Amino acid sequence: MTGDKGRQLILDLPHLAAQGAEDFLVSQSNAAAVSMVDLWPQWPATVLVLVGPPGSGKSHLVEVWRQRSKAQRIEARDLTAEKVPGLLAQRALALEDAGPGLDETALFHLLNLAHQQEAHVLVTSRLNPAQWSVVLPDLLSRLRAAPSIEIGAADDALLRGVLVKLFADRQLAVEETVISYLVNRMPRSLAAARALVAEIDARALEEKAPVTRAFAARILAGFAAPGLI
Repeated sequence: MTGDKGRQLILDLPHLAAQGAEDFLVSQSNAAAVSMVDLWPQWPATVLVLVGPPGSGKSHLVEVWRQRSKAQRIEARDLTAEKVPGLLAQRALALEDAGPGLDETALFHLLNLAHQQEAHVLVTSRLNPAQWSVVLPDLLSRLRAAPSIEIGAADDALLRGVLVKLFADRQLAVEETVISYLVNRMPRSLAAARALVAEIDARALEEKAPVTRAFAARILAGFAAPGLI
């Protein structure tokens, strides 16, 4: 075995993370989006667009909705006209990471079919549809008619709650001073929170060290936030 003195190689074993709607944390940054998604199936339209920055929790909220609606899921980059007829078999579909460059004809057919079948499509995007540079006039009209709800960047309350949950999932005992230190200094995204807690957990195991404020500060100082999608 090679490596720094005093550190040991550990197995990269998956940890048990709680799942489900009860684990989706709500704060001021996402409350409006949660309320709208929770209205399903009484949405004001067959299509709902969920807009938010990378790492804001859009995909987690989609998964909560999919558990209730039994919706299929597809990435926008994989959407083609040939796939459209089979995508609404459950009368609900999650279309993730939509934006500039998607197949406009395929999306127009999908939204038309959803309207005809009174099915529902939950679309996620980093950008408001008005910023997608849509060329097809009929699609542009459909998107303008669809409600668009924004999720803001993670606020302190949400980051604090997520950190507490993530540490608890990994059965790590962490004091409030550590949580506060991290919230005030870490990148403002849920993806960064997940990656940071994973790094702290791995290093604590390697070094057989307790997760103190000083330990967390050392890990955070060398932490590189992941590329967020």
